[in-house]
This record gives sequence, structure tokens and C-alpha cells, in this order.
Amino acid sequence: MCGRMERSTFLLIILTTFSGFVKSTYGTWKSSFHSNRVNNVGKSSSQPHIIFIMVDDQGFRDVGYHGSEIKTPTLDRLAAAGVKLENYYVQPLCSPSRSQLMTGRYQIHTGLQHSIIRPTQPNCLPLENITLPQKLKNAGYSTHMVGKWHLGFYKRSCMPTQRGFDTFFGYLLGSGDYYSHYKCDSPGMCGYDLHEGEEAAWEQDHGIYSTIMYTQKAINILASHNPKRPIFLYLAYQAVHSPLQVPERYLERYKSIPNLHRRKYAAMVSCLDEAVRNLTLALKQYGYYDNMVMVYSSDNGGQPMSGGSNWPLRGSKGTLWEGGIRAVGFVHSPLLVKKGTRSRALIHITDWYPTLVMLGEGTLDENQNLDGYDVWEAISEGRPSPRLDILHNIDPIYTKAKNGSWKAGYGIWNTAIQAALRVGDWKLLTGVPGYSDWIPPQTFSKLLLANRWHNERVNWDRGKSIWLFNITADPYERVDLSQRYPHVVKKMLIRLLRYNKTAVPCRYPPKDYRSNPQYNGGVWGPWYTNDDEDEDDNLLSYDLEQMKSWKKAKRRGKFKRKT
Repeated sequence: MCGRMERSTFLLIILTTFSGFVKSTYGTWKSSFHSNRVNNVGKSSSQPHIIFIMVDDQGFRDVGYHGSEIKTPTLDRLAAAGVKLENYYVQPLCSPSRSQLMTGRYQIHTGLQHSIIRPTQPNCLPLENITLPQKLKNAGYSTHMVGKWHLGFYKRSCMPTQRGFDTFFGYLLGSGDYYSHYKCDSPGMCGYDLHEGEEAAWEQDHGIYSTIMYTQKAINILASHNPKRPIFLYLAYQAVHSPLQVPERYLERYKSIPNLHRRKYAAMVSCLDEAVRNLTLALKQYGYYDNMVMVYSSDNGGQPMSGGSNWPLRGSKGTLWEGGIRAVGFVHSPLLVKKGTRSRALIHITDWYPTLVMLGEGTLDENQNLDGYDVWEAISEGRPSPRLDILHNIDPIYTKAKNGSWKAGYGIWNTAIQAALRVGDWKLLTGVPGYSDWIPPQTFSKLLLANRWHNERVNWDRGKSIWLFNITADPYERVDLSQRYPHVVKKMLIRLLRYNKTAVPCRYPPKDYRSNPQYNGGVWGPWYTNDDEDEDDNLLSYDLEQMKSWKKAKRRGKFKRKT
């Protein structure tokens, strides 16, 4: 009897110990998504598939769950079942946002702190930066890009397939015709811009509307890939950037909107929403969905002149006001611990780099000097964000504020320089932040923004060069607190100064006339030769005399069209 009891007691101890081990293991698994991925023999890779959807110029209000009159049932459903990012920031323009996504670094650390990369500039994302797809590729991912690049292409080493993507199907410039894929940068500077890999995609071009075409290409990639191997799909839609073009059937839904720009824009968003629906169905059909992380993000605020709306946020695309930099964003994934939530965690577009690399079991190097943070636990579990501040930008070239001065910046900072910084609840702006009006949705008016119908004009800040807002309490930037809290202003200016000391020289070379598509078979593409690539070209050394020499060469017909 005693022997049986001893054996029973022994078995009870074993079971209790095992039960404790299971609970402990489960608790560890639940507390951190990263430890959930253990490969077993014969099983699929535990690395999640990463689907990053970047949309172009979608305004903060231009999604159903932000109160828009535009119908976005797919985006609403995916966001509602995932995590809505309601304190999420990007950059005010295309190239800057994409550069920060690809590098995890602020613009001041890559030299791209001014404007966008122009089609005719010998400029691109600096080659010394290790890109996100390169990191994921090193971790065993198959990497594919579909859509908009806009990070430079003057030499082949700048092209997407040279920067970490196994395949690329899309366009290199910032915009173009949605059907013909032609783009004119200026009179006489026109060319074709649709590429498969590093060559013009003439044979793949069937005149299909780009939103539909890019979705079908992405679905084809999913269909041909083995879902047991991790995939990184970067789908960077052209929509909803101008020009305002859309298939007629989507316009039927918005006959009630008299403003033509807003009506077309709304139709473009609906087409985009349907495209994301079709992509999601494909992810489920081909076996990716259950082990997938989908990120949805706009690259900057909406452009009211082209039908977009950031209401009730102040400003628009191209500005450092909230309307230019606070973006529509969400994460959808069965792997999220807490689904169906709204995240108020402070998140910036640079954070996707370390977050996705770590999710993909990649490695981060100390010498990369990343500005982004791994924010997965903040998103998935609702924990506090490791990010406490955001440098929105410091642009040394942008138009200087006429009334800006060192005196206005307490001798710490020249407020003539355009800059913006977020620290906790506080946001500081200096210089000329950009178009600063509040623009209600133009749904109910036939007038265009040029006629300035009932938008709120800002007259009182024409002589200003510094602003301070409590963004948490005043997300609409209506109450300037710079005079009331000078001590906060001084502290933030000191931090701004520290950031500026780490900045690299701005890369913004003048036009290179060899970029003209007429010298490249009518195609926008790399124009540097192998000899040019071998040279240690200093983009900052271009001057006016060199520009003049190219103009003279062009007039003399020195450059011959390639056949």
C-alpha cells in the first residue's frame, strides 16, 4: 500500500512539474511573439510572412474608420480585427518616407532631408545603407517589390533589385499615368516608366489600371511561391496619388459628390480598398494568412488640391503640420496577442525596419545607427512604446522664415530653419512648416480649393517662426503654447540642436541632362555608364557651370538616342 502511495505521489510530482513546465512555456510564448517561432523537422518555417502595403497620399480622414464618407469596408474590417495605429507618423513627402522605411534612419542621417528625389537628379538612397529587404533576405526571406520605388535610379546599383529585392515590377518615379505609364517631368523630358527587374516592361504592359495590375502581379507572386518559405512582399501602390484617374465603374458610387476632384479621389480609394480585399483573399487561398503580418501605411498626408482630406488635422502633404505627417496605419495579423484594439503608442515609420527584421529572425548591427525601435510588443500586446521622441525633420535648404532668428530661438537655434520635433506630448516647429490652413472635406461643394471655400485661413502666424503644441491635448494644433512655456521651448531647441550635430550633408544635386529618356530609348532608367559608376562621384560637387555645360551639349545634339 505504501509502495502504491509512493508511486502515486511520485507520479503526481511528475505531472505537477510537467504541468508547471507547460504553463511556464505557454506564458513565455504568450509574453513575447519572438519566442513563439521554433522550427521543427518537416514543418513550415516559423518566420512570419511579411506583407507591407504602402499607399500614396491617402489623407488621415480618407478611410472609413476615421469618419470618411469614402467607403472602405475592407480596410475597416482588417483594421478592426487588428491594431489601429492612432499615434503613427511618417514623413510629409514620398521619397523621405520610403527612405526611412528602407533604412530605419532619419533623413538627416542619409542626406535626403530636402524634398524628394527628382527624376533628373543623379541621386538615390545612399548605397552604404543596408536596406530592409537586404536584412530579410539574409534571414532567409524571398523578397519581392511591386509598385512605386521613388528612391533614385541614376545608376543600376540604385535599382530595387540591387538593393535587396529578388524581383521588382513597378515604376521608378514619383507619379505617372495610371494606364500608359508615361511621365513628363518637364517639356521635352518625357518617358515610359514601367519596369520588370531592371528593364522596361513593354511585354507585360497591357494598358491595365495600375491598382488592378499591381494587385494581380502581387497575387501571381503569392501563387508561385512556396508558403512554407517566408516571403517579404512590399506592395507600394500608385494609388491614390495624382493624376486623378480611375475606371468608370467606381465613379458610379459617388455621384452625390459634386466636387469632381473629391469624387474621383473617393473612387480611387474604393478601387484601392477592393484591391486589398483581393490580396487578402489570395493570402488565405495560397496558405499565407495564418502565419502572416500585414502592415498598412500611407506615405504622407493627403493633398486637398487633388481631393484628399486630413480633416480635422491642420495642414496637408508636404508640411510638418499633423495633416502632413500623421498617417493612416494599422497592423493585421492572426499572430497579434491583443486584436481589435486602438494603439496610442508613439510609432514612426523608421520603426518598421527593426521591428520587421526582428520578427523575421534577422540580425541588427550596432554600427547601423538606427533611429527606429522594435515596437512589436507595443503593437501586439499594448505595452508602452520604447519611442519617446520623433525628429520629424531638419531641412537646411527649405525656404527660410523671414522673421526667423537666433534671438527668437533663445540663442540656441536659428528659427529661420524649417524643423519639427516631437518629445512626449510636446511638438515644436520652427521656420516655415508649410501650408497651414484647416481644410474641411470638399464633398459638398462644386468649388475647388483654389477658390478657398470655407477653409480656415491662418493670418495671425505670418510673422511667427516658432510654435509649441501639446499634441496629445491639442492634436489639431490650434493653441500655440510657445509664449506660455518658454522653458519647454528651450529644452526642445537644445534637443533639436543635438540632433542637428549628427546630420550629414544634404544630397540634392542639380539636374543632369543625360537623364532625358530620349537618350535612353524613351524610357526613364539608369543613365550612368560603367565608367561613371567606377568613379567616386561626389553628388555634392555639382555646380552651376556643370549644369550649363550639359545644356550646351544638349543644344548641340551631343547625346544620341539609344536603340
